[in-house]
Amino acid sequence: LPTSKIERMEEDENFWPASAPSQGPDGVCGPCSEIYYHPQNGKAVEIWNLVFTQFNRVGDPPDNLRALPSKNIDTGMGLERTAATLQGVPTNYHIDNLFPLVLAAADVCGVKYELDSDNGRRLRRITDHVRACTFAIHENVYPGPNKEKYVIKRLLRRAVLDGHQMGLREPFLHQLVANVADAMGGPYPELKETVERVAGVIKTEEANFFGTIDGGLDRIERVFDQMRSENRALVDGAAAAELYQTFGVPPELFESLAAEHNLTFDWDGYRRAMEAHGEASGKAQHTVMGGTGPLDALKKAVKSTTFLGYETTEARATVKGIIAGQAPDDHLCDQMDEVGHADPIRVVLDQTPFYGESGGQVGDSGKLVGEGFEFEVSDTQKDGELIVHFGHLRSGVMHEGAHVEAQVDVERRDAIRRAHSATHILHYALQKNLGKHAQQQGSKVDADWLRFDFTNQASIEADQMTLIEHDISERVASDEPIQWKTLPLAEARQQGAMMLFGEKYPDPVRMVSMGEFSRELCGGTHLTATGQVGAFDIVSEEAVSAGTRRIVALTGKRALENEQRTRETLAQAASALGVAPLSVPGAVEQLAQAVRERKKALSGGGKVSPAAETKPTTGAAAAVADYAAVKQALAESGRLLNVAPFDILERIERLQAEVADLDQQLQARAAAGDVSVDSLIEAAEMVGNTRVIVADVPAANPNLMRQWIDQIRRKTGPAAILLATAAGDDKVVLVAGLSRELVDQGLSAGNWVRDVAKLVGGSGGGKPDLAQAGGKQPDQIPAALAEAKAIFSRLAAGS
Repeated sequence: LPTSKIERMEEDENFWPASAPSQGPDGVCGPCSEIYYHPQNGKAVEIWNLVFTQFNRVGDPPDNLRALPSKNIDTGMGLERTAATLQGVPTNYHIDNLFPLVLAAADVCGVKYELDSDNGRRLRRITDHVRACTFAIHENVYPGPNKEKYVIKRLLRRAVLDGHQMGLREPFLHQLVANVADAMGGPYPELKETVERVAGVIKTEEANFFGTIDGGLDRIERVFDQMRSENRALVDGAAAAELYQTFGVPPELFESLAAEHNLTFDWDGYRRAMEAHGEASGKAQHTVMGGTGPLDALKKAVKSTTFLGYETTEARATVKGIIAGQAPDDHLCDQMDEVGHADPIRVVLDQTPFYGESGGQVGDSGKLVGEGFEFEVSDTQKDGELIVHFGHLRSGVMHEGAHVEAQVDVERRDAIRRAHSATHILHYALQKNLGKHAQQQGSKVDADWLRFDFTNQASIEADQMTLIEHDISERVASDEPIQWKTLPLAEARQQGAMMLFGEKYPDPVRMVSMGEFSRELCGGTHLTATGQVGAFDIVSEEAVSAGTRRIVALTGKRALENEQRTRETLAQAASALGVAPLSVPGAVEQLAQAVRERKKALSGGGKVSPAAETKPTTGAAAAVADYAAVKQALAESGRLLNVAPFDILERIERLQAEVADLDQQLQARAAAGDVSVDSLIEAAEMVGNTRVIVADVPAANPNLMRQWIDQIRRKTGPAAILLATAAGDDKVVLVAGLSRELVDQGLSAGNWVRDVAKLVGGSGGGKPDLAQAGGKQPDQIPAALAEAKAIFSRLAAGS
């Protein structure tokens, strides 16, 4: 960079923490290099920051910065800001995967998107908030009165207010959930699986707020009017608290509206008023008025559902409630006779063996069989103390009070139990091999499938993963008993049950023990012995955020199927390469090298050496008994080829085809005879004092042709060069270049190559010193080159 683009600033900007040398705090610190992008018409945007953590601050200056024994550079890049910079767009919201969301929001809201308008800013905020809320709700963080749930409520209500200010009076945000899932579906395909649920949650929250927003906004305007009449600039915190309690207007939203009127917000007064309200009513701060839907009515009437699923998968039960429809139009029914209805029905029983989704474990499926009817349960969820069965009536008439046989899908439950018990074994193995810091940060358990997030700064090395898988296999093979019991929290802690930081546990708790190696607090369903896990196969390990890694693994039938697919894929690759299965990584590396060498030979010009043999001869494909070695070989091959492991065969076949094509090009080059810079110069004709070189260079490529032109211009001058080659039966490539002396005289390689291209049925152009064109008539190359010298002469005369 030129020094004009580098600006030194003082410690308040170019140091981390800001002003640390003089003002502190003590501890690790260092200078930072901030990288800004200055668009031609706009405000500079910081896109990157490099912190050189090289000092330990000790006390006040002078001489208070001590060199660290181990220094490093901490880099923090604004990913979307950088994308905006690279794509040349004015804001983060105009990058290729966000701008379609902005336009979708404009379409849903029925307004035209304009960058600098108020509506433009509202649409960008809607885009940001609906994306954040879609992800959060997908991960079961629903809008609510406290902590992270309150953040989601705030974001949704801010976005609803933006829509209201654009004239909308009905829920609209939920329509954008599918757009978010489409936009982010590449890295997060699981979003598409929960679009309906997420949209339903958002629609309900929207409907609740739209029901009160007009009254709330009217009250806010009255507050603002009164403040103006009294010449006050500070919003009364008590008034804001009343608005939240009565109309559900979050104080942050009130503060945002106040800022639009150049007014400030009394946060201390708001908190005092909320605390007083909490003391008077016995409710926690930010508690929203209770719901009045059909499920809330059932909660009051039924209180709770007794869960029997730890002991049995089939039980007699009584229907206590049937809910049809979707919020906000859902309602309780005395009976249900519509078979094959589109929307799922919700059924609440007095007791059930069905597990309601919680603790990362998915809900059970199965059926409820009553006298004259059958109800298929597709999912089971928990709502407070109720267990809610989602599904469809398949036959007959179901009514409140009916007696049913609740039958869990045992095969699926067993598969879920295998995966859930395997997560505990995995947790044990991770902590044994990585350290006690490798604690669970989240999990999801489905039929013979598990996803497990845990704390670890770095990826797991191959040898560590081998040890982890060995320890898991050892615990499965030992067939140790799995037991569970309910006991006081203090006793569970005394017995060594794992307690996760930040978790709030009930008292008493349910402790699940596996032999003597694992004790965890868990409400899920489990096997009775570790040996029942059967096969266990880790299929991926990756980062999900800073300091958090994710393992995806399979158990039981799915693990066996994955092993078979892994072996078959490696065997097919070995057959295609003519090597033994464990030699595939070496063979694909040689294959990739063969492609690179041939490309280099084609680009370098000159005489080409005979092609090397690309297939290693280490033996024919053979079965390999050690699955760990097979899996490692497949993973390494995928890494070398930069594809997913199961895609290596397709990639190998493409590379082999590419080698064959490159060999043909090399053979064509050899058949065309030697072409060199010197031979081209020797064939030059003089036009005045200029060497004019016009030549057909068979089997050349544009990169090589440009190299030749550069070398000719360095070796002789003034020179005008135009080279042509046929690329297949219907394509011509032309490249022209002029020496600096000719460009200074006003001649242009772009004009020259453009006029010649017309003679081969094409067009093109470029810079005065170097230009490229194409055509469609290779058979016209000789005639075009014959005319090229005359065209140059006319151009030279015209200059």
